[in-house]
Amino acid sequence: MRLRNVKNARDKILNHPEHILSIGRNERYLLNNAFKDKKPLVLEIGAGKGQFAHDLAKSHPEWNVIAIEKFDNVIVRALEKVLVEPLHNLYLVCMDASQLQACFYQQSVDRLYLNFSDPWPKIRHEKRRLTHPDFLAIYKALLKEDGQIAFKTDNRKLFEYSLMSMNAYGLQFVEVSLDLHKDNNSENIVTEFEERFSKQGPIYKITATFKEDNDEANLR
Repeated sequence: MRLRNVKNARDKILNHPEHILSIGRNERYLLNNAFKDKKPLVLEIGAGKGQFAHDLAKSHPEWNVIAIEKFDNVIVRALEKVLVEPLHNLYLVCMDASQLQACFYQQSVDRLYLNFSDPWPKIRHEKRRLTHPDFLAIYKALLKEDGQIAFKTDNRKLFEYSLMSMNAYGLQFVEVSLDLHKDNNSENIVTEFEERFSKQGPIYKITATFKEDNDEANLR
């Protein structure tokens, strides 16, 4: 993915710690303390320019939303949205997803969103996919027992890979959609990418949980 340079992006990020934090690879910060009010904690990984996170936080003031994006030149656009319309329950973080376990209490996240993640199509890059088992292990550690992962993509191969990866890891599927927009999901919050590319093909969605079904648990 080729990123456009945004002039003074780093300075803008550093000048607004009330809305955004940048965490370097060797730095640690407990993000559970980002909000004064204790509410259900929702996490978006790969926030892009922030439309989804901003709309989610606005639609659900009863949630605290943390949106993570690793590129300065991208997350600064999310910051610009927040500066125009500040939300007390949204906080932006510039960091790599591989650092998540060092920045959150275990089993403290209620819901986790993966929206239009980079598909990393080459086999040698498989471990970079955000639905690779290595990342699923991180999410399992972060999510509460009944917490959910909500995944959306327009990439059929990534969708199929994610289904197989999640199934092999033992996740329970709550929802699988082969064409989210045709399913008329009224609760769907659209991302910038989704808004732009949904007319070119279907949007796929998976909602899953690590919690075992009661029937399965009773058999053990």
